[in-house]
Amino acid sequence: MGKGDMKLIWGSGSGPCWRAMIALEEKGFGDIEKKFISFSEKGHKGEDVMKKNPRGQVPTFSDGDIIVNESMAICLYLDAAYPNEGTKLIPTDAKDMAQVYQQAIEAHENLQMKIAIKCIYYQWRTKKEERNEETLNENLKAAREELEIWDKRVKQFAYGDKFTLVDAVLFPFVATVVRFGCDISSLPRLQAYYDNLKERQSIKNSWPPHWLEGELKDKILKDL
Repeated sequence: MGKGDMKLIWGSGSGPCWRAMIALEEKGFGDIEKKFISFSEKGHKGEDVMKKNPRGQVPTFSDGDIIVNESMAICLYLDAAYPNEGTKLIPTDAKDMAQVYQQAIEAHENLQMKIAIKCIYYQWRTKKEERNEETLNENLKAAREELEIWDKRVKQFAYGDKFTLVDAVLFPFVATVVRFGCDISSLPRLQAYYDNLKERQSIKNSWPPHWLEGELKDKILKDL
């Protein structure tokens, strides 16, 4: 166990991968061994991934002979195994701990379903002529309502006055909707949150590299 024994397999643009990489950066492990895989080339189904995660999903993380799959589990493992390193992602106070657990899970479950699956993946995986516009509009409305909930909550950070696991989960979703064309200026607290955290070193160091190549032409969340 330890920094020299860690390895992360990841793909660019994946929210779960970004979450794990933010956590590694926050804990001071940003320079561990990493292997980049290409989703378009089915790298997540390659032997190196399948040996560690038979589901063929990334991120997959190892710390010596300890293998941890699922991004939330990776974040929790890092904070528990290395409590004195870097940022404390989970507060020790019971009340704050409960809220961080709750809000991190809320962000993951609600934003993954309402934005990633029902808005982005639906449009990617459904031919335009086969899309149900009424369903898509309902999905966009539900996603907007979810963003409005977070707009009422966030301040400098998602919970409290320090960076926590909630930020590692929430920020990649916010950055994703911005990249896909959503104008969040009408959500002023969420806009300020995004503007603030995108300058944080852990975020900058882990920013999806292919996003740096330019903006998307197809802004599929412009109506969100």
